Amino acid sequence: MNAQPKEKMTYAEYLAREAASDVKHEFIAGEVFAMAGGTVEHGALAVAFGAELRNALSGKPCRVLNSDVRVQVRSTGAAFYPDVSVVCGKLETAADDPHAVTNPVVLVDVLSASTEGDDRGAKAAHYRRLDSLREYVLVSQGERRVEVQRRNERGIWELHFSGPGERVELTSLGVSLAVDAVYANPLA
Repeated sequence: MNAQPKEKMTYAEYLAREAASDVKHEFIAGEVFAMAGGTVEHGALAVAFGAELRNALSGKPCRVLNSDVRVQVRSTGAAFYPDVSVVCGKLETAADDPHAVTNPVVLVDVLSASTEGDDRGAKAAHYRRLDSLREYVLVSQGERRVEVQRRNERGIWELHFSGPGERVELTSLGVSLAVDAVYANPLA
């Protein structure tokens, strides 16, 4: 959401344009935003977090999806491409968009200088409207820190931070990930 919107359009028009485009776009209430390309570090962190999640979820009825998969927030009329999504149980898609998941349990975004404000603010507000969502994870590029925004049993969102030598607890999935494993760089 860091770019200026191109123009107002319907969701059907957005899908037609998205199918013909080489660039991904996010959709918010009729406005379309081109997504900026990521850095090497951003890509590495997204893949590392997804790989750690996939390994931890082995044998569980959950699926880890990458940033090619759209997530639609029906109640707000928005569609996003989080860096990682996790769906457990039956995967549900939008009636008007068979390529958009509507029931993620966990969403993950890698923070960058240009997207951090939107990821923490407007995008998080949209995500919190997903009834299925239990945890929204923000992975820092600037330091070894992972933030988990978790919906508690009363429906209230709480913040949990993990740093070097600690584990990221994803209670909705019943797994924990080592922060150091997410940030491990085999080329360093």
